[in-house]
Amino acid sequence: MNDYSNIRVLVVDDEFAIRDRPVRLLEDYGFATKMCGSTEEAWDLMVENSFDVCGVDLCLPGLSGEDLIMLANKRFPDQRYSIHTGSISYNLSNELREIGMRPEHVFHKPVRVFTLLVKCIKELADNPNTQQAVA
Repeated sequence: MNDYSNIRVLVVDDEFAIRDRPVRLLEDYGFATKMCGSTEEAWDLMVENSFDVCGVDLCLPGLSGEDLIMLANKRFPDQRYSIHTGSISYNLSNELREIGMRPEHVFHKPVRVFTLLVKCIKELADNPNTQQAVA
């Protein structure tokens, strides 16, 4: 198995069972992971740590996941994002598209094909120009 220990991942979801499984599987792949259950916790972790990729749930108490991504993108421009959502009809907003997010960065819960998630995280971390705001 590959060692991705140099890739730091934050998983943000308010449901422990939903965030715990992907975190454990990402750790099995060797990713350096942290998890939290709110946008406030996520922000604190982002300020205190450096992450390559943040997997963010859209429906969070308080500030939405999309709002968190937009704020974090301004403060931490080198961080990249994937989304996980329970909504089967979710489409990326224009604002998220403008910062470079694409449909392949969106995963529907529960994530069943973890190899696609691993591939997405690796590609986002390996390609620093992905998800940069379009001038």
